[in-house]
Amino acid sequence: MGKMFKALEKAERERGLEKEKRISQIDRQEVPQPPKADSREREILQTLKIAGRTTFSDGLVICTQPGSITAEQFRKLRTRILGMDLDDPPKTIMVTSATESEGKSIVAANLAAAIAFELNINALLVDTDLRNPSVGEMFGFKHTRGLSDYLTGQEDISNFFIKTGIDRLSIIPGGSRRENPSELLGSMKMENLVNELKSRYKDRYIIFDSSPLLVTTEPGVLTRMVDGIIVVVRAGVTPRETIQQAIAHLDSEKILGVVLNDLEFKSGALNSRYFGSTSYYYRYRREHREKKSEKPWQKYLSFLRQKDES
Repeated sequence: MGKMFKALEKAERERGLEKEKRISQIDRQEVPQPPKADSREREILQTLKIAGRTTFSDGLVICTQPGSITAEQFRKLRTRILGMDLDDPPKTIMVTSATESEGKSIVAANLAAAIAFELNINALLVDTDLRNPSVGEMFGFKHTRGLSDYLTGQEDISNFFIKTGIDRLSIIPGGSRRENPSELLGSMKMENLVNELKSRYKDRYIIFDSSPLLVTTEPGVLTRMVDGIIVVVRAGVTPRETIQQAIAHLDSEKILGVVLNDLEFKSGALNSRYFGSTSYYYRYRREHREKKSEKPWQKYLSFLRQKDES
């Protein structure tokens, strides 16, 4: 735990120092070329384009901006997850955050897509934020049935799988909004579902997009069902005390690490050069959910391991 907060403090210090530097000095430095998507990703994305599957939200940068620095950070996150040197690698991973508007849904969706681009690995993204489901819409599917409908009905779960058009990636949307999400997710039917999804395919990673820890009770229920947990923190916004309070609600042994989101580059010139002018702005409350196309995308990610290396 101490190493994680030291890393957060270091990021905050570096962020403050960078703001004090003159932009003109930064712009004179040699700027590396942005990364390119690998050949398999380019092939899949070209197939999607030909098939007319171009309705992904701007936040799904792994598909909409595959050559951007942001997409590269999600590929790095994928590598860190798949490369963990553990006897029993986590196959069911919950992505959550302390509070709203920290970017956990964007991280969950891009991580799942990045994993699916890896050869011989399947990914399933499950929207367990039943109060404010957004996964289906991010992949271009609106008002679809999903997890909540399965948990309250009698149909087989296979009827709720949606193929995204990305090879090896399927999603289960959140479905209809419910007034009792904690009861549904804490049910024996949900627990049996997680076990079934995990055991059905040995090469599949299952990513659960959960609601915020300090706003809802559902993450606490899901904690006991998943193998690992990733906490998304918005840099420079989420107080350290809030992060500590949120993590106290989780099983510390299952915390894989922290994704530090919304870190700024050293100058506006670098931002515009790499990220263009499109952004996906996520709000947890339904009345504030909207896309902001005017603001530049100013985010990259840093994955911080919680446990000290032995």
